[in-house]
This record gives sequence, C-alpha cells and structure tokens, in this order.
Amino acid sequence: MATAPLLYAVATLAIALVAGLAPIFSKAGDSPERLRMITSIASGILLASAMFVVIPEGFELASADSDSHIEPLLLGGAILAGFILMLVLEGSGIGHAVHEEHHDHPHGHPHVHHGPTGWMLVTGLSIHAATDGLAIGSAAAVGEVVITATVFLAVLIHKAPAAFSLGVFSMHERQNRKESIRDVVIFALSTPVMIMIAFYALADLDHQTIGLALLFSAGTFLYVATVDTLPDIHNPETGREALRNILIGVVILSLILVGADYMGLLEHTH
Repeated sequence: MATAPLLYAVATLAIALVAGLAPIFSKAGDSPERLRMITSIASGILLASAMFVVIPEGFELASADSDSHIEPLLLGGAILAGFILMLVLEGSGIGHAVHEEHHDHPHGHPHVHHGPTGWMLVTGLSIHAATDGLAIGSAAAVGEVVITATVFLAVLIHKAPAAFSLGVFSMHERQNRKESIRDVVIFALSTPVMIMIAFYALADLDHQTIGLALLFSAGTFLYVATVDTLPDIHNPETGREALRNILIGVVILSLILVGADYMGLLEHTH
C-alpha cells in the first residue's frame, strides 16, 4: 500500500529538480512569456482540482461517519484555515510567488525585480509545497487511487513552473550556482517528504480527520491558484491571455475527470 505514495514522492522530487535546475544550468529562463503561459494553465488546473476533487472529497470523507456529526462550520473553517495560512505568510513577507519585471540593462542583459527575497521566498514556496504533499498523502491514505492521481497530476503540473521560477529567481538573487542548487533542492524535497509523513500519520486515523486535512489543503490550492495569476490578469497587456490560459487549465482537468467518470474510475470505495 505504501508503494503508491512512494512513487508519487519520487515523481514530485524528480520533476521539481529537473524544472528547478534547468534555468541554473541553461538559458531556459530567458522566456518569461512561456513561463507565464504555463503558470496560468497550471493555476487553472490547480483551481479546478480544488473545486472538483479536493473539496468534494474532503466533504464526503469528513461526513462519512454516520455515528458522529461534524459541524459544517468546521468544514468551511478547514478551507479558510488553509487560505488564511497562505495569506498570513504572504502578508509577513514569506511569499510563495515570484513576480518578475524585466528591464533592459545598458549592457543588453535583462534585469529581474522580485518581491520576497532569499530565504523568505524559499520558505514560502517550501511551505506551500508541503501543503501539496499533505493533499497527496491524505488522498493516498484513503486508498482512492484515481482521486489521489488527479490531485497528484494537478500538483505536478503546478509544481514544475514554480520550481522553474525559483531557479530563475535564485540565480538572479544569489549569483551563486551552489546556493541556487541548495534553494531548489530544499523546495523539491518539501512535497515528497510531506507526502510520506501525511500518508503514515493519517493512514490509521478516521475519515473525518483525513477529510479535514484535504479541505485545509484545498484552501491553500485556492489561494495559490488565484494569487499566482492576479498580477497578469490585472495587467492590461496580459489580462486576456492569462484568463484564457486559466480557462484552458480548467477545461483540461474537467475533460480528464469526465473521461475518468465515463470509464467508471471515479466510483468511491469508502
């Protein structure tokens, strides 16, 4: 049973390392337009996974035990807690997003201005990555293969541009390859470590607790999916394109879920 979460952990680690190290060892970070497009589509997928998968699954698990009643306020509070956590971190300067503004230097090289700096960004990204691991580990603890795979897919697609952005940021901020590699490795380890911790910590607990953990993760999903794209949506030059890409992401996950449902893969076992 522990094989599946281990595979998810290894896959998230590999994707984050590849995506994060790419701009450190190559000139892959020279295309901010492509990165914005991928990030917007990934945000749409993350948003859809929260609304279509994580929240409904969390509600169902938390309400599955007919012998004990759980207050609706607690269900909504779990989602709000995840959202507020990310909001408080952002307000404290421990942001999770890299918002870049490119300007030309006299020497012809692009210069990048960032919001949070150094360890603050690495910490913020790593905390969010850990909540991603909580969502995957919680779903795996229930044994719902398709639900877990869907959450995993959404996290994976969103994690790649996040790792890539961190690699770009770190190279500009640190100007030191070893320190940049360290930043990426710390971020890359956060999700797989939390997947395994959540899986083993929650595997023997009741469904209500696992459901609340999923709802908490959904709150972080909702925050990240919206905040990642708000700067581009508010920008008159990129607003329409960003909105279109978000909707593309929503449609992609919707089609995946419709196909899985048509094949009978979404039937629950709990």
